[in-house]
Amino acid sequence: MEKNDNTIFVGGKPFMNYVTGIVMQFTTQNAPTVIVKARGKFISKAVDIAEVSTKRFLEKQIELKGIQINSEEFQNKEGRQVRVSTIEITLAKISKK
Repeated sequence: MEKNDNTIFVGGKPFMNYVTGIVMQFTTQNAPTVIVKARGKFISKAVDIAEVSTKRFLEKQIELKGIQINSEEFQNKEGRQVRVSTIEITLAKISKK
């Protein structure tokens, strides 16, 4: 996974912080794409954030470009191997025709 400055990692912060982050990336930083990433229980929150961003805040300005799902395996605090689902939602500016 390459490091992208236009990546938003979804976690425990308030919902609107992420939506604002996406709007800022597209408007003030003029990013062509923004990737919303989440793991485990934050996946549904990431989907909601992407939907609110595209349908309410940047309507007709950005679109869903792609969704990638995967899972990662790592060791938890107790030393057990655990598998957690991941999602990457790519949003892109709609190109003017």
